[in-house]
Amino acid sequence: MGRNRATSVASVFPCTGVQIGPDFDFTMHVRRLCEDVCTRMTEFGHIDMSRVAVCYSQARKRVRHGLHASLTPMRFANGATTGVRRGRRYTCQQLLGADGQEMLYILRFYLPRFMDEDFEEKLGTIFHELWHISPRFDGDLRRHPGRCYIHTHSEVAYNAHMKQLSREWLDRGPPDSLYRFLKKDFDQLEREHKRVVGVRIPQPKLIPLNS
Repeated sequence: MGRNRATSVASVFPCTGVQIGPDFDFTMHVRRLCEDVCTRMTEFGHIDMSRVAVCYSQARKRVRHGLHASLTPMRFANGATTGVRRGRRYTCQQLLGADGQEMLYILRFYLPRFMDEDFEEKLGTIFHELWHISPRFDGDLRRHPGRCYIHTHSEVAYNAHMKQLSREWLDRGPPDSLYRFLKKDFDQLEREHKRVVGVRIPQPKLIPLNS
């Protein structure tokens, strides 16, 4: 059987910005927001953010269309550590936190594209990705009935539901300091801070296992 390889979250690379003011830690701010959501909203109470790696990737082109965020499950269906793809069995490359704990998900944002959306879209995107986490928090995705098990039969309705949940969170009075940064675009963050920095994590690899 092949050996699992591990990548440490402690390996981070800065996203450089203009030299004005203190650094802005993008992934730390997103993590704090997500932790509050998971504490304040019972719908997300199953999520343990200490086992969700939050990171960013640089978008190749600065355009509005394209991927804004993604959630990568670190296990297969029903939390299995191995799965079959095209007739061959695989395991997923492990990702370990600074304390050696295995991460079950990677929550990734694509900059500057994500920050160039309006406030409601950005907040809805965060809820969108968190909702993909399985209610069992087992490293698998939330699986809806039917063929369209990721976004149900209507991605439009899915996104509308996420925006509704995000508005409910705001109505519960989280501190403005948690989400104030989402009201700015990437250029504003760069103008106000020395650099925009954060955690960068390579996309985990599927490792084939010997028969």
